[in-house]
Amino acid sequence: MSQEPASIEQKTLRLNLDPSRYGTLAETGAGQEVARWFFRVGGAAGTVAKTMSAYDMKVSDAIYGPSSRYVSRERLEAMLEHEFSLLHKRLASSRGDSTAFFAFADTAAARSFSRPEDGLAWIGIRFQHQPQAEPSDIILHARLCDQESVLQQEALGILGVNLIYGACYLHQDPEALVTGFGDHLTRARFELDLVDVTGPAFAGVDRRGLNLHLVQRELSHAILFQNGGQPFEPGSVLYKKPVVVIRGTFRPILRVHLDMLAAATKQSRERSGPAADGIVMLAEISTQNVLDPTPYTQDDLLARIDTLSALDLPALVTDLAEFYRLEAYLSRYSKRALSFVVGAELLEQAFRDEYYENLDGGALEALGRLFKRWVRVVVYPSRRAHTDTLLTAENIDVSPRMRHLLQYLLESGQVEPLSDYREEHLSASAASVLKDLQSGGRSWEAQVPEAVTALIKERRLFGYPG
Repeated sequence: MSQEPASIEQKTLRLNLDPSRYGTLAETGAGQEVARWFFRVGGAAGTVAKTMSAYDMKVSDAIYGPSSRYVSRERLEAMLEHEFSLLHKRLASSRGDSTAFFAFADTAAARSFSRPEDGLAWIGIRFQHQPQAEPSDIILHARLCDQESVLQQEALGILGVNLIYGACYLHQDPEALVTGFGDHLTRARFELDLVDVTGPAFAGVDRRGLNLHLVQRELSHAILFQNGGQPFEPGSVLYKKPVVVIRGTFRPILRVHLDMLAAATKQSRERSGPAADGIVMLAEISTQNVLDPTPYTQDDLLARIDTLSALDLPALVTDLAEFYRLEAYLSRYSKRALSFVVGAELLEQAFRDEYYENLDGGALEALGRLFKRWVRVVVYPSRRAHTDTLLTAENIDVSPRMRHLLQYLLESGQVEPLSDYREEHLSASAASVLKDLQSGGRSWEAQVPEAVTALIKERRLFGYPG
Protein backbone atom coordinates (compact mmCIF):
# COMPACT_ATOMS: atom_id res chain seq x y z
CA MET A 1 0.00 0.00 0.00
CA SER A 2 1.21 3.50 -0.78
CA GLN A 3 2.16 5.63 2.20
CA GLU A 4 -0.22 8.44 3.08
CA PRO A 5 1.44 11.81 2.42
CA ALA A 6 2.42 13.93 5.39
CA SER A 7 -0.26 16.38 6.49
CA ILE A 8 0.12 20.06 5.68
CA GLU A 9 0.79 20.71 9.39
CA GLN A 10 3.53 18.06 9.42
CA LYS A 11 5.13 19.45 6.27
CA THR A 12 5.13 23.02 7.59
CA LEU A 13 6.42 22.03 11.01
CA ARG A 14 9.28 20.05 9.46
CA LEU A 15 10.28 23.15 7.52
CA ASN A 16 10.03 25.34 10.60
CA LEU A 17 12.25 22.98 12.62
CA ASP A 18 14.88 22.58 9.88
CA PRO A 19 17.75 24.97 10.73
CA SER A 20 19.24 24.59 7.25
CA ARG A 21 16.24 26.26 5.49
CA TYR A 22 15.47 29.97 5.67
CA GLY A 23 13.43 32.16 3.37
CA THR A 24 10.94 34.82 2.39
CA LEU A 25 7.24 34.45 1.57
CA ALA A 26 5.74 37.06 -0.80
CA GLU A 27 2.04 36.72 -1.67
CA THR A 28 -0.27 38.99 -3.63
CA GLY A 29 -3.89 38.61 -4.67
CA ALA A 30 -5.38 35.94 -2.41
CA GLY A 31 -4.31 36.74 1.13
CA GLN A 32 -1.24 35.36 2.89
CA GLU A 33 -2.42 31.79 3.01
CA VAL A 34 1.02 30.16 2.72
CA ALA A 35 2.54 32.31 5.45
CA ARG A 36 -0.47 31.54 7.67
CA TRP A 37 0.47 27.85 7.74
CA PHE A 38 4.00 28.60 8.94
CA PHE A 39 2.78 30.81 11.77
CA ARG A 40 -0.11 28.51 12.65
CA VAL A 41 2.00 25.41 13.44
CA GLY A 42 4.60 27.29 15.48
CA GLY A 43 8.32 27.74 15.18
CA ALA A 44 8.06 30.06 12.16
CA ALA A 45 11.01 32.15 13.34
CA GLY A 46 13.24 29.22 12.46
CA THR A 47 12.31 29.35 8.78
CA VAL A 48 10.62 32.64 7.89
CA ALA A 49 12.89 35.65 7.44
CA LYS A 50 10.07 37.87 6.16
CA THR A 51 6.54 37.76 4.82
CA MET A 52 5.42 40.27 2.20
CA SER A 53 2.12 41.36 0.66
CA ALA A 54 2.06 44.40 -1.63
CA TYR A 55 -1.51 44.91 -2.89
CA ASP A 56 -1.41 48.52 -3.99
CA MET A 57 -0.22 48.62 -7.61
CA LYS A 58 2.02 51.65 -7.12
CA VAL A 59 3.60 50.10 -4.04
CA SER A 60 4.04 46.78 -5.86
CA ASP A 61 5.61 48.52 -8.87
CA ALA A 62 7.97 50.45 -6.60
CA ILE A 63 9.22 47.17 -5.12
CA TYR A 64 9.26 44.85 -8.14
CA GLY A 65 9.20 47.17 -11.13
CA PRO A 66 6.31 47.97 -13.48
CA SER A 67 4.36 45.15 -15.12
CA SER A 68 1.65 45.13 -17.76
CA ARG A 69 -0.18 42.33 -15.89
CA TYR A 70 -0.03 41.61 -12.19
CA VAL A 71 -1.08 37.96 -12.38
CA SER A 72 1.62 36.90 -14.81
CA ARG A 73 4.82 34.95 -15.06
CA GLU A 74 6.66 38.21 -15.63
CA ARG A 75 5.51 39.59 -12.27
CA LEU A 76 6.19 36.29 -10.47
CA GLU A 77 9.76 36.14 -11.76
CA ALA A 78 10.33 39.78 -10.74
CA MET A 79 9.13 38.92 -7.23
CA LEU A 80 11.40 35.87 -6.99
CA GLU A 81 14.43 37.80 -8.27
CA HIS A 82 13.91 40.72 -5.90
CA GLU A 83 13.16 38.70 -2.77
CA PHE A 84 15.88 36.07 -3.22
CA SER A 85 18.55 38.63 -4.10
CA LEU A 86 17.65 40.77 -1.10
CA LEU A 87 17.63 37.80 1.29
CA HIS A 88 20.95 36.48 0.02
CA LYS A 89 22.58 39.92 0.12
CA ARG A 90 21.54 40.51 3.72
CA LEU A 91 22.25 37.06 5.19
CA ALA A 92 24.79 35.19 3.07
CA SER A 93 27.78 36.51 5.00
CA SER A 94 26.34 35.64 8.41
CA ARG A 95 24.77 32.23 7.76
CA GLY A 96 25.34 31.31 4.12
CA ASP A 97 27.74 28.46 4.94
CA SER A 98 25.06 26.49 6.79
CA THR A 99 21.79 27.71 5.29
CA ALA A 100 20.02 26.99 2.01
CA PHE A 101 17.99 30.13 1.27
CA PHE A 102 14.67 30.29 -0.58
CA ALA A 103 12.16 32.87 -1.77
CA PHE A 104 8.57 31.78 -2.35
CA ALA A 105 6.12 33.98 -4.26
CA ASP A 106 2.63 33.83 -5.69
CA THR A 107 0.48 36.31 -7.55
CA ALA A 108 -3.16 35.31 -7.85
CA ALA A 109 -6.62 36.43 -8.88
CA ALA A 110 -9.19 34.62 -6.74
CA ARG A 111 -12.97 34.58 -7.15
CA SER A 112 -14.62 37.85 -6.08
CA PHE A 113 -17.81 39.87 -6.58
CA SER A 114 -16.31 41.49 -9.67
CA ARG A 115 -14.72 38.25 -10.89
CA PRO A 116 -17.14 35.32 -10.36
CA GLU A 117 -15.01 32.65 -12.02
CA ASP A 118 -12.14 30.23 -11.44
CA GLY A 119 -9.09 31.71 -9.81
CA LEU A 120 -5.73 31.87 -11.57
CA ALA A 121 -2.30 31.92 -9.96
CA TRP A 122 1.37 31.98 -10.85
CA ILE A 123 3.33 30.33 -8.05
CA GLY A 124 7.06 29.83 -7.72
CA ILE A 125 10.08 29.28 -5.56
CA ARG A 126 13.75 30.16 -6.04
CA PHE A 127 15.88 28.03 -3.76
CA GLN A 128 19.31 26.66 -3.02
CA HIS A 129 19.23 22.86 -2.91
CA GLN A 130 22.22 23.05 -0.55
CA PRO A 131 24.11 25.88 1.16
CA GLN A 132 26.12 28.12 -1.20
CA ALA A 133 24.62 26.46 -4.29
CA GLU A 134 23.48 28.51 -7.27
CA PRO A 135 19.68 28.92 -7.05
CA SER A 136 17.13 26.79 -8.89
CA ASP A 137 13.54 27.71 -9.80
CA ILE A 138 10.20 25.92 -9.84
CA ILE A 139 7.34 27.82 -11.49
CA LEU A 140 3.73 26.66 -11.61
CA HIS A 141 0.55 27.94 -13.20
CA ALA A 142 -2.60 26.92 -11.37
CA ARG A 143 -6.33 27.14 -11.84
CA LEU A 144 -8.33 27.42 -8.61
CA CYS A 145 -11.71 25.77 -9.11
CA ASP A 146 -13.59 26.13 -5.80
CA GLN A 147 -16.84 28.08 -5.96
CA GLU A 148 -16.03 30.28 -2.95
CA SER A 149 -13.19 32.75 -2.64
CA VAL A 150 -12.19 31.54 0.82
CA LEU A 151 -11.83 27.98 -0.49
CA GLN A 152 -9.70 29.13 -3.42
CA GLN A 153 -7.46 30.93 -0.93
CA GLU A 154 -7.24 27.78 1.19
CA ALA A 155 -6.28 25.67 -1.84
CA LEU A 156 -3.57 28.18 -2.78
CA GLY A 157 -2.15 27.98 0.73
CA ILE A 158 -1.99 24.17 0.62
CA LEU A 159 -0.40 24.22 -2.83
CA GLY A 160 2.19 26.74 -1.69
CA VAL A 161 3.24 24.60 1.28
CA ASN A 162 3.44 21.55 -0.99
CA LEU A 163 5.69 23.49 -3.36
CA ILE A 164 8.09 24.73 -0.67
CA TYR A 165 8.26 21.29 0.95
CA GLY A 166 8.86 19.60 -2.40
CA ALA A 167 11.60 22.04 -3.38
CA CYS A 168 13.42 21.43 -0.11
CA TYR A 169 13.02 17.66 0.22
CA LEU A 170 11.88 16.12 -3.08
CA HIS A 171 13.88 17.93 -5.77
CA GLN A 172 16.07 14.85 -6.30
CA ASP A 173 12.98 12.87 -7.40
CA PRO A 174 11.18 15.15 -9.88
CA GLU A 175 8.18 12.84 -10.39
CA ALA A 176 7.63 12.59 -6.62
CA LEU A 177 7.99 16.38 -6.49
CA VAL A 178 5.23 16.84 -9.07
CA THR A 179 2.98 14.24 -7.45
CA GLY A 180 3.40 15.99 -4.10
CA PHE A 181 1.97 19.24 -5.45
CA GLY A 182 -1.46 17.59 -5.26
CA ASP A 183 -1.22 16.34 -1.66
CA HIS A 184 -4.47 17.06 0.23
CA LEU A 185 -6.07 18.62 -2.84
CA THR A 186 -8.27 17.18 -5.59
CA ARG A 187 -8.66 18.14 -9.23
CA ALA A 188 -12.12 19.43 -8.33
CA ARG A 189 -10.29 22.11 -6.34
CA PHE A 190 -7.30 22.95 -8.51
CA GLU A 191 -5.48 22.12 -11.73
CA LEU A 192 -1.88 22.68 -12.72
CA ASP A 193 -1.36 23.31 -16.44
CA LEU A 194 2.34 24.18 -16.37
CA VAL A 195 5.40 23.23 -14.34
CA ASP A 196 8.80 24.66 -15.23
CA VAL A 197 12.07 23.82 -13.48
CA THR A 198 15.53 25.31 -14.01
CA GLY A 199 18.86 25.38 -12.25
CA PRO A 200 21.42 22.95 -10.82
CA ALA A 201 18.88 21.05 -8.71
CA PHE A 202 17.25 19.88 -11.96
CA ALA A 203 20.23 19.22 -14.21
CA GLY A 204 19.21 16.73 -16.89
CA VAL A 205 15.50 16.77 -15.99
CA ASP A 206 13.08 16.61 -18.95
CA ARG A 207 10.57 19.43 -18.36
CA ARG A 208 8.22 17.97 -20.97
CA GLY A 209 8.07 14.67 -19.13
CA LEU A 210 7.27 16.46 -15.88
CA ASN A 211 4.35 18.23 -17.54
CA LEU A 212 3.01 14.97 -18.96
CA HIS A 213 3.25 13.61 -15.42
CA LEU A 214 0.69 16.25 -14.40
CA VAL A 215 -1.86 14.57 -16.69
CA GLN A 216 -0.83 11.08 -15.62
CA ARG A 217 -1.23 11.94 -11.90
CA GLU A 218 -4.59 13.65 -12.53
CA LEU A 219 -3.33 17.07 -11.56
CA SER A 220 -4.26 18.48 -14.96
CA HIS A 221 -6.70 17.74 -17.77
CA ALA A 222 -4.36 19.03 -20.47
CA ILE A 223 -0.86 20.28 -21.26
CA LEU A 224 -0.08 22.43 -24.30
CA PHE A 225 3.21 22.10 -26.21
CA GLN A 226 4.48 24.46 -28.92
CA ASN A 227 7.62 26.34 -30.06
CA GLY A 228 9.86 23.31 -30.38
CA GLY A 229 7.59 21.07 -28.36
CA GLN A 230 8.01 23.00 -25.09
CA PRO A 231 5.19 23.26 -22.51
CA PHE A 232 3.23 26.53 -22.48
CA GLU A 233 0.49 27.92 -20.27
CA PRO A 234 -2.62 27.33 -22.45
CA GLY A 235 -4.18 30.74 -21.91
CA SER A 236 -1.14 32.46 -23.40
CA VAL A 237 -1.89 30.70 -26.70
CA LEU A 238 -5.67 30.25 -26.71
CA TYR A 239 -7.09 33.29 -24.88
CA LYS A 240 -9.91 34.83 -26.93
CA LYS A 241 -8.68 33.17 -30.13
CA PRO A 242 -10.72 31.26 -32.72
CA VAL A 243 -9.52 27.66 -32.70
CA VAL A 244 -9.48 24.85 -35.26
CA VAL A 245 -8.69 21.54 -33.58
CA ILE A 246 -8.12 18.06 -34.95
CA ARG A 247 -8.17 15.01 -32.68
CA GLY A 248 -6.08 11.95 -33.41
CA THR A 249 -3.38 9.56 -32.31
CA PHE A 250 -0.84 11.11 -34.76
CA ARG A 251 1.27 7.99 -34.68
CA PRO A 252 2.41 9.54 -37.03
CA ILE A 253 0.61 12.61 -38.38
CA LEU A 254 -0.41 12.16 -42.03
CA ARG A 255 -0.64 14.52 -44.98
CA VAL A 256 -4.42 14.13 -44.88
CA HIS A 257 -4.46 15.60 -41.36
CA LEU A 258 -2.75 18.74 -42.69
CA ASP A 259 -5.21 18.84 -45.58
CA MET A 260 -8.07 18.72 -43.09
CA LEU A 261 -6.67 21.55 -40.97
CA ALA A 262 -5.94 23.70 -44.02
CA ALA A 263 -9.43 23.19 -45.47
CA ALA A 264 -11.15 23.88 -42.14
CA THR A 265 -9.09 27.02 -41.51
CA LYS A 266 -9.72 28.33 -45.02
CA GLN A 267 -13.47 27.74 -44.71
CA SER A 268 -13.52 29.39 -41.28
CA ARG A 269 -11.81 32.50 -42.66
CA GLU A 270 -14.19 32.67 -45.61
CA ARG A 271 -17.19 32.32 -43.31
CA SER A 272 -16.06 34.70 -40.54
CA GLY A 273 -13.98 37.29 -42.38
CA PRO A 274 -11.97 39.59 -40.07
CA ALA A 275 -13.45 37.81 -37.03
CA ALA A 276 -11.29 34.81 -37.95
CA ASP A 277 -8.04 36.74 -37.45
CA GLY A 278 -5.57 34.93 -35.23
CA ILE A 279 -6.92 31.41 -35.76
CA VAL A 280 -5.01 28.82 -33.73
CA MET A 281 -4.63 25.39 -35.33
CA LEU A 282 -4.28 22.69 -32.71
CA ALA A 283 -3.61 18.93 -32.73
CA GLU A 284 -5.11 17.17 -29.70
CA ILE A 285 -4.01 13.77 -28.38
CA SER A 286 -6.19 12.10 -25.77
CA THR A 287 -4.70 9.51 -23.42
CA GLN A 288 -8.28 8.23 -23.03
CA ASN A 289 -9.01 7.70 -26.73
CA VAL A 290 -11.80 5.08 -26.85
CA LEU A 291 -10.99 4.33 -30.49
CA ASP A 292 -7.32 3.59 -29.75
CA PRO A 293 -6.89 1.23 -26.77
CA THR A 294 -3.11 0.97 -27.37
CA PRO A 295 -1.33 1.65 -24.05
CA TYR A 296 0.66 4.85 -24.22
CA THR A 297 4.08 5.59 -22.75
CA GLN A 298 5.75 8.89 -22.04
CA ASP A 299 8.33 8.25 -24.76
CA ASP A 300 5.55 7.55 -27.26
CA LEU A 301 3.76 10.80 -26.37
CA LEU A 302 7.00 12.77 -26.62
CA ALA A 303 7.65 11.27 -30.06
CA ARG A 304 4.24 12.45 -31.23
CA ILE A 305 4.82 15.91 -29.76
CA ASP A 306 8.18 16.09 -31.55
CA THR A 307 6.68 15.17 -34.93
CA LEU A 308 3.92 17.75 -34.54
CA SER A 309 6.51 20.31 -33.49
CA ALA A 310 8.45 19.60 -36.69
CA LEU A 311 5.43 21.07 -38.50
CA ASP A 312 5.09 24.02 -36.06
CA LEU A 313 1.76 22.58 -34.96
CA PRO A 314 0.83 23.06 -31.28
CA ALA A 315 0.01 19.80 -29.49
CA LEU A 316 -2.53 19.51 -26.67
CA VAL A 317 -2.20 16.30 -24.63
CA THR A 318 -5.35 15.62 -22.59
CA ASP A 319 -7.14 12.94 -20.61
CA LEU A 320 -10.48 13.99 -22.15
CA ALA A 321 -12.25 11.18 -23.97
CA GLU A 322 -15.40 12.87 -25.34
CA PHE A 323 -15.66 15.83 -27.68
CA TYR A 324 -17.98 17.70 -25.33
CA ARG A 325 -15.41 17.51 -22.52
CA LEU A 326 -12.69 18.87 -24.82
CA GLU A 327 -15.06 21.66 -25.87
CA ALA A 328 -15.68 22.56 -22.21
CA TYR A 329 -11.94 22.71 -21.61
CA LEU A 330 -11.18 24.91 -24.64
CA SER A 331 -14.12 27.20 -23.87
CA ARG A 332 -12.44 28.21 -20.63
CA TYR A 333 -10.08 30.28 -22.73
CA SER A 334 -12.18 31.42 -25.65
CA LYS A 335 -15.80 31.50 -26.70
CA ARG A 336 -14.95 32.63 -30.20
CA ALA A 337 -15.40 30.23 -33.11
CA LEU A 338 -14.33 26.70 -32.18
CA SER A 339 -14.17 24.23 -35.06
CA PHE A 340 -13.57 20.51 -34.69
CA VAL A 341 -12.35 19.09 -37.98
CA VAL A 342 -13.15 15.38 -38.30
CA GLY A 343 -13.27 12.72 -40.95
CA ALA A 344 -16.72 11.56 -41.99
CA GLU A 345 -16.16 8.12 -40.42
CA LEU A 346 -15.40 9.70 -37.05
CA LEU A 347 -18.57 11.81 -37.27
CA GLU A 348 -20.50 8.60 -37.93
CA GLN A 349 -19.10 7.07 -34.73
CA ALA A 350 -19.94 10.22 -32.74
CA PHE A 351 -23.65 9.50 -33.26
CA ARG A 352 -23.46 6.04 -31.63
CA ASP A 353 -24.71 5.52 -28.09
CA GLU A 354 -22.07 2.86 -27.33
CA TYR A 355 -19.44 5.57 -26.79
CA TYR A 356 -21.49 7.41 -24.15
CA GLU A 357 -22.44 4.72 -21.66
CA ASN A 358 -21.54 7.10 -18.82
CA LEU A 359 -24.33 9.49 -19.89
CA ASP A 360 -27.99 8.73 -19.21
CA GLY A 361 -28.94 10.52 -22.42
CA GLY A 362 -26.34 8.68 -24.53
CA ALA A 363 -25.29 10.27 -27.81
CA LEU A 364 -28.14 12.78 -27.70
CA GLU A 365 -26.92 14.22 -24.40
CA ALA A 366 -23.29 14.22 -25.55
CA LEU A 367 -24.12 16.10 -28.74
CA GLY A 368 -26.32 18.54 -26.82
CA ARG A 369 -23.40 19.35 -24.53
CA LEU A 370 -21.03 19.76 -27.46
CA PHE A 371 -22.94 22.11 -29.74
CA LYS A 372 -22.71 25.50 -28.08
CA ARG A 373 -23.49 28.45 -30.29
CA TRP A 374 -19.79 29.05 -31.06
CA VAL A 375 -19.03 25.39 -31.90
CA ARG A 376 -18.96 23.76 -35.33
CA VAL A 377 -17.97 20.31 -36.47
CA VAL A 378 -16.50 20.57 -39.97
CA VAL A 379 -16.40 17.29 -41.84
CA TYR A 380 -13.72 16.15 -44.27
CA PRO A 381 -14.71 13.36 -46.69
CA SER A 382 -13.42 9.82 -46.12
CA ARG A 383 -13.04 6.71 -48.22
CA ARG A 384 -14.48 3.59 -46.65
CA ALA A 385 -11.85 0.89 -46.41
CA HIS A 386 -11.74 -1.48 -49.43
CA THR A 387 -14.46 0.47 -51.27
CA ASP A 388 -14.72 3.45 -53.60
CA THR A 389 -17.52 5.01 -51.55
CA LEU A 390 -16.96 8.68 -50.73
CA LEU A 391 -18.32 9.23 -47.26
CA THR A 392 -19.48 12.76 -46.43
CA ALA A 393 -21.42 14.52 -43.68
CA GLU A 394 -24.60 14.06 -45.71
CA ASN A 395 -24.43 10.29 -46.31
CA ILE A 396 -22.93 8.83 -43.13
CA ASP A 397 -24.76 5.88 -41.62
CA VAL A 398 -26.62 6.91 -38.46
CA SER A 399 -29.60 5.32 -36.72
CA PRO A 400 -33.09 6.40 -37.81
CA ARG A 401 -33.67 8.21 -34.52
CA MET A 402 -30.50 10.27 -35.09
CA ARG A 403 -31.11 11.04 -38.75
CA HIS A 404 -33.36 14.05 -38.04
CA LEU A 405 -30.84 15.44 -35.51
CA LEU A 406 -28.05 15.19 -38.08
CA GLN A 407 -30.23 16.92 -40.66
CA TYR A 408 -30.98 19.73 -38.20
CA LEU A 409 -27.27 20.21 -37.43
CA LEU A 410 -26.47 20.31 -41.15
CA GLU A 411 -29.20 22.87 -41.85
CA SER A 412 -28.17 25.05 -38.89
CA GLY A 413 -24.53 25.01 -40.01
CA GLN A 414 -23.22 23.43 -36.82
CA VAL A 415 -22.20 20.37 -38.81
CA GLU A 416 -20.54 21.72 -41.94
CA PRO A 417 -19.22 19.66 -44.86
CA LEU A 418 -15.83 20.61 -46.27
CA SER A 419 -15.89 20.87 -50.03
CA ASP A 420 -12.19 21.64 -50.50
CA TYR A 421 -10.39 18.29 -50.18
CA ARG A 422 -7.47 16.46 -51.79
CA GLU A 423 -8.52 13.20 -53.39
CA GLU A 424 -5.01 11.70 -53.44
CA HIS A 425 -4.79 11.51 -49.63
CA LEU A 426 -8.30 10.28 -48.80
CA SER A 427 -7.39 6.60 -48.81
CA ALA A 428 -4.64 6.98 -46.23
CA SER A 429 -5.12 4.80 -43.17
CA ALA A 430 -3.25 5.57 -39.97
CA ALA A 431 -3.18 1.87 -39.04
CA SER A 432 -1.79 0.76 -42.39
CA VAL A 433 0.79 3.56 -42.43
CA LEU A 434 2.05 2.56 -38.98
CA LYS A 435 2.15 -1.13 -39.94
CA ASP A 436 4.16 -0.40 -43.08
CA LEU A 437 6.49 1.94 -41.18
CA GLN A 438 7.22 -0.68 -38.50
CA SER A 439 7.76 -3.48 -41.02
CA GLY A 440 10.43 -1.53 -42.90
CA GLY A 441 8.27 -0.68 -45.92
CA ARG A 442 8.50 2.47 -47.99
CA SER A 443 4.94 3.21 -49.10
CA TRP A 444 4.16 4.99 -45.81
CA GLU A 445 6.47 7.84 -46.78
CA ALA A 446 4.06 9.10 -49.44
CA GLN A 447 1.40 9.67 -46.76
CA VAL A 448 3.59 11.42 -44.16
CA PRO A 449 4.92 15.02 -44.40
CA GLU A 450 8.58 15.17 -45.41
CA ALA A 451 9.77 16.85 -42.21
CA VAL A 452 8.09 14.17 -40.12
CA THR A 453 9.44 11.36 -42.32
CA ALA A 454 12.97 12.67 -41.81
CA LEU A 455 12.52 12.88 -38.04
CA ILE A 456 11.09 9.36 -37.81
CA LYS A 457 14.07 7.94 -39.70
CA GLU A 458 16.62 9.99 -37.78
CA ARG A 459 15.31 9.04 -34.33
CA ARG A 460 13.68 5.70 -35.24
CA LEU A 461 10.33 6.77 -33.86
CA PHE A 462 7.15 4.67 -33.67
CA GLY A 463 9.07 1.41 -34.05
CA TYR A 464 10.80 2.35 -37.30
CA PRO A 465 13.48 -0.36 -37.78
CA GLY A 466 16.02 1.83 -39.57
